[in-house]
Amino acid sequence: MRNRYYFLMDLVGLSVAPFVAMMLRWEGVEWPAGYLEATLWYAGVTLPFRLGISWFTGLYNCIWRFASIIELEKILIAGALIAGVNVAIGFAVGTSFLGQRIPLGALALDAMLSVAVLAGPRLASRVMQLRRRREGEAVRTIVVGAGSAAQVVAREALASERAHFEIVGFVDDDHKKYGQMLHGIRVVGRVDELPRLIRSLGAKEVIIAMPSARGTEIRRVVELASQAGARTRTIPSITDIVSGRIEVSALRPVEIQDLLRRAPISTDITKVSSLAKDRTVLVTGAGGSIGSELCRQIAALEPKLLVLLDHSENQIFEIEGELRRRFPALKLAPVIADVRDESRIRRTFERFQPFAVFHAAAHKHVPLMEENVVESVTNNVLGTRNVVEAAVDTGVTHFVLISTDKAVRPTSIMGATKRLAEALVRAAAARAQRHFVVVRFGNVLGSRGSVVPTFMAQIERGGPVTVTHPDMRRYFMTIPEAVQLVLQAGAQGQGGELFVLDMGEPVKIADLARDLIRLSGLEEGTDIEIRYTGMRPGEKLYEEVLFGDEDVRSTEHAKVLRVLAEDPDTAMVSKIDELLRAVALQLLDDATLRDSVTGMVPDFIFPEKRNDVLPLTKRVSGEFRRA
Repeated sequence: MRNRYYFLMDLVGLSVAPFVAMMLRWEGVEWPAGYLEATLWYAGVTLPFRLGISWFTGLYNCIWRFASIIELEKILIAGALIAGVNVAIGFAVGTSFLGQRIPLGALALDAMLSVAVLAGPRLASRVMQLRRRREGEAVRTIVVGAGSAAQVVAREALASERAHFEIVGFVDDDHKKYGQMLHGIRVVGRVDELPRLIRSLGAKEVIIAMPSARGTEIRRVVELASQAGARTRTIPSITDIVSGRIEVSALRPVEIQDLLRRAPISTDITKVSSLAKDRTVLVTGAGGSIGSELCRQIAALEPKLLVLLDHSENQIFEIEGELRRRFPALKLAPVIADVRDESRIRRTFERFQPFAVFHAAAHKHVPLMEENVVESVTNNVLGTRNVVEAAVDTGVTHFVLISTDKAVRPTSIMGATKRLAEALVRAAAARAQRHFVVVRFGNVLGSRGSVVPTFMAQIERGGPVTVTHPDMRRYFMTIPEAVQLVLQAGAQGQGGELFVLDMGEPVKIADLARDLIRLSGLEEGTDIEIRYTGMRPGEKLYEEVLFGDEDVRSTEHAKVLRVLAEDPDTAMVSKIDELLRAVALQLLDDATLRDSVTGMVPDFIFPEKRNDVLPLTKRVSGEFRRA
């Protein structure tokens, strides 16, 4: 038995309990005639039953220094069973030796003493463990939130030797919880009182135990905690918890995506599964930030075959390895190919005959593409045409182009080439009558080369953090939620639609930089400087996901909007073909090629005008209207 010492204590304690009960019943050691002999027989007969019940209910298979309510329940069950046996045997022994039963008072006292014998040493072990934890070098911590998630955090703090923090109080804006106790720890005030409470309780850390909290709420807690010099950690979002990827008790530092967190996105898994379950799905750009997340979420839908296509062998190696570990039963086909290689793309499509294609391969960095116009045109336009034509010719049913808000009234070559790519996909949908659609969204947090990793690298180097303009704003989503909505849009598409994702409100890049500095435990101006460098070629202050005159309709999903755009311009497709022939023959220099591309996009905004660009659209009552 694991708990032999508890067994020995139970043996002694349960043997003595009947005699103590009789002493209490008769208020001393002088008992009426016959009761001593009867008690000896009673104690001897019941002892094996008491120990057997204790063993049967699992009291010798528990680690009592980590005991919880479940173990307490075992003690109470054992005590109830022992009491029942005691009464039965007490009546039998009393009748045999005394001609009358043993007093019920003595039996009741014996039952209570038996529970005390079982519970005392075990609860003492638990209390000693907690005392040792409190006397260690635990960080004094305040928990924000006093709900079920906070209860998990409190239990972790009390039970786990790895949790090096001591909760000194909870705060919650629910006034009904003020003064109440959670795991013996009091709810000490409201969230707004955090700075005062941190100082008065000597807290060094704040844990945010609100998995469904919006980004604005988390930002508020972080700012209040930083005022008092306390660092912040958080539990995962409700999306991560529900998905099963992360446990509720998995604490981590607050990250920038927490400050931008929106309400969890609901998924119509049945409709999305129709794109992939038992189907062959091909993803281009499968090693990139968006492409790799597409592969993860598609893999969970149980496709028959997932084709991973990318030009980077290292990125394909990484995502293939990850998917094989996470989905060992999934059949994968890694393909190293450049979307600009028409014959290679066509052979790949003919070999695998995909049912659905997600085209995420593209050049995305605006300033780089301004200096490499040919690369932008060949990858984003020629590559898209190759993939689309191969999809049409091999009978692909669903095709989703990942586009960008930079295609709306573009000011850059990158945005203009994505606009031409949109035109190619929508024209192919009209020509082939297939479910080919375009999904347009803004920036995603944490993608390679994006603003957040760039800022973090600058902070790690000691600064400065470089921001192009104090008023520059961008839309942001996390990569998983963007991909989730891409799949929703792809499942809804009937052919030729342009979908845009509801990305919430745009965020100032300068505010993003300040948040990252604060989350790094530093102070702007004192530890890290923010330096404004001026806008780069092709950039604009504001991005839009819609043109000013587009008719926008809601869809089955609240976060996916359908744009009733004009019919595809077949003349533009012809111009694109001519442009690509000229590029293939190297007939155009960079300047001429730039002029040709920008001339094909009717609402392209040239550099001398771009700084005056303001958003044409705003959201009113759940719909987008012209401002």
